[in-house]
Amino acid sequence: MHREGRGFLLSPIAGDDDRGGEKSPPFSARNQGFAFAETGGSLPPMFPVTRPETWGGGEIPPFASKPGGTLSPLVSRREGREFLPSPVFVAGDRGGEKSPLFSAHFGVPNIVMSLNSSFVASSCDPRYALKHLVSPHQRLINSNLPHGKCTPFLVTRNQTFRVYCDSQTKEMQIRKFSPILESMLLSGNGIIPSKEWKTVPDIWRTSAEKFGDRVALVDPYHDPPTNMTYKQLEQEILNFSEGLRVVGLKPEEKIALFADNSCRWLVADQGIMATGAINVVRGSRSSVEELFQIYNHSESVALVVDDPVLYSRISETFRARATVRFVILLWGEKSSIKDVAAAEIPVYSYNEITSLGHESHTALVHSEDARKQYIYETISSDDVATLVYTSGTTGNPKGVMLTHENLLHQITNLWDIVPAVPGDRFLSLLPPWHAYERACEYFIFTHGTEQVYTTIKNLKEDLQRYQPNYLISVPLVYETLYRGIQKQFNTSSAARKLVALLFLRFSLAYMEAKRIYEGKCLTKDPEQPSLLVSLFDWFWARITAAILWPLHMLAKKIVYSKIHSAIGISKAGISGGGSLPSHVDKFFEAIEIKVQNGYGLTESSPVVAARRPNCNVLGSIGHPIKHTEIKVVDAETDKVLPYGSKGIVKARGPQVMKGYYKNPLATKQVLDENGWLNTGDIGWICPHHSVGRSRNARGVIVLEGRAKDTIVLSTGENVEPSEIEEAALRSSLIQQIVVIGQDQRRLAAIIVPNKEDILSEAKRLSKVDSDASEISKETMTSLFHEELRKWTSECSFQIGPILVVNEPFTIDGGLMTPTMKIRRDKVVSQFKEQIDNLYK
Repeated sequence: MHREGRGFLLSPIAGDDDRGGEKSPPFSARNQGFAFAETGGSLPPMFPVTRPETWGGGEIPPFASKPGGTLSPLVSRREGREFLPSPVFVAGDRGGEKSPLFSAHFGVPNIVMSLNSSFVASSCDPRYALKHLVSPHQRLINSNLPHGKCTPFLVTRNQTFRVYCDSQTKEMQIRKFSPILESMLLSGNGIIPSKEWKTVPDIWRTSAEKFGDRVALVDPYHDPPTNMTYKQLEQEILNFSEGLRVVGLKPEEKIALFADNSCRWLVADQGIMATGAINVVRGSRSSVEELFQIYNHSESVALVVDDPVLYSRISETFRARATVRFVILLWGEKSSIKDVAAAEIPVYSYNEITSLGHESHTALVHSEDARKQYIYETISSDDVATLVYTSGTTGNPKGVMLTHENLLHQITNLWDIVPAVPGDRFLSLLPPWHAYERACEYFIFTHGTEQVYTTIKNLKEDLQRYQPNYLISVPLVYETLYRGIQKQFNTSSAARKLVALLFLRFSLAYMEAKRIYEGKCLTKDPEQPSLLVSLFDWFWARITAAILWPLHMLAKKIVYSKIHSAIGISKAGISGGGSLPSHVDKFFEAIEIKVQNGYGLTESSPVVAARRPNCNVLGSIGHPIKHTEIKVVDAETDKVLPYGSKGIVKARGPQVMKGYYKNPLATKQVLDENGWLNTGDIGWICPHHSVGRSRNARGVIVLEGRAKDTIVLSTGENVEPSEIEEAALRSSLIQQIVVIGQDQRRLAAIIVPNKEDILSEAKRLSKVDSDASEISKETMTSLFHEELRKWTSECSFQIGPILVVNEPFTIDGGLMTPTMKIRRDKVVSQFKEQIDNLYK
């Protein structure tokens, strides 16, 4: 910057309003300056100064000096404040009593700026913290470095920094780290880390300080069973992270984490992130080919696997076709590995990694020489934290790049949906690498809750044993609970069954009236009802609810209390990862177990909308979560549609992915230049009414299926199969159903029967002998047609031919995703020949 014919050297601690001049405290120079102020006092990029150089007409700039000489006086005072000198100096300078940058008394090593737009400020006095004087757009390292220490101070969101010591050599390693998580390591240098989280691993230091001796997690089904407090969990993550560095994992490298739900998965996941590396996640039930393609496409360098069984299954393929630096077993012993040839690759047990990490971390904390081996570099919030591959990756893998910032958005904004408090208990049974389970786990651990790991097999027992406050799961789990309760009703004595079903009808009617007078009903009609009609509607609903309320309360005491004691869920069940059937939604509302439906995608980390505890509008996915925008657009023109109109749902917010890894074309197809993510879902937004049944439902989002699932009949008509499937699943005879009919004249269905229920129904109707143990497919088909006519009568389209399949669709069979959604395309492909025969 020039003023009055002079050039002034800018110190980076100038206030945002400083424009220089002879009275400006950061300036003191008569010759040409080196760095000039821009608008607002921000700094342009700087670069290392390694020797005195000519500047502006051959002059030596005032900051240059010879080793042992003095530097020009760049420190000044104003209004009683002392300002730090500019960081621009000669690399060979070792200070001296007249040097404003260094003092020989302290023996401080020289520090040189890195090649990026961050900068280094230096002082011998730790009082110069500067955190109130720096422009918010700048990064700062406070090099209060007596005794030869090089210590990072403060991190902001956009760029990384490095600190270089004079003892640095080319052999020194870059150590990426989370300043908050590793504050123990840095505390010896007087560092007070920022309280603002920049990376996901930052949360563990905060939680350990707040909830130290509280139980964080319980893992009863692994060997050994594990209970871990918040302090112990933080230490395990630190040890695992450091162990990974010891065995050679470097920052920004990818490492595959192929494992299932357990406490050690969480430790490994966070340990990897804390090194600055990127984890590439998948479950152990995926095929060998799918795991290999993910490993290969992601350019992973090493493997963390669930146990020796999985490693033995994949080792031959990986040895022959991939380069694997090392393997870590989360559970089990190395001696259990069956493939002898697999010994060519170094294999470590979980305990070996944490032990190596503990030893190394202890040495770093207590040894200054050990710390000097590294160049310290912070993990940025914009760094990729994980690659999550979308379902059905074989042949065309799409790795979703989620950054620390994406995941932190979820951690800091889900409390409005799940107002967890310390001591609340959650059951965890979903795949931990799935974005839904993962975001929820990170979130709950910032609030001092307890997580209990369970399985589908043990869910019923664990619900009663642990009495969770919350259950975070997928619609299929709530459907399973619903069916179990219905089965108990149906197998009770005739009198008990009659009483239970009668009470349930009263409660369903009571809740419907309650929704009307509370204004929590859905409507597509953009026209607001008249005030008079609304008042009458409200009055009638109030009277109806008042009449039914005593019966509902009696049912709650006699019937529902037993259900509550059996399944817990005292605060709420959170459903996500798929569409929650309306009959299941209404059932849990009637028995007063709150179920809140949410919505998101892997590409959005995942949550973009959810029903709130105080605005739980049935049939919807609620409002967008904080800092998130949602719009509905026309599929052809991309124009925003009015409220109540059905179209493609798009979302925008800080949680939206960075893109698909190595796939810019696929990224461009779903993510536009303005940051809008095309979800591929069809939906509408409830109109804004100030009176009437939907006055408190305005702005909620309703989904009606996937655009890619829409069936186009040969007649040109479009059919959303999810509506028909949801209605059909109300039948106790149907376990699974897929509606088909693309390019055909009419719809058909592939149905998996509930064998016990359909056999009982056939006996009741005398379609088989009373002692029969099986039922023919012809009889099944006849019963299914009757059930479909009963339950889908209100749907716009009816089912024609039916294909009965005896074996259920499963994850292991490749026909369901890990979150238990049916892979429609895979089912159609597998039964293509039988489907063709249906239409002949």
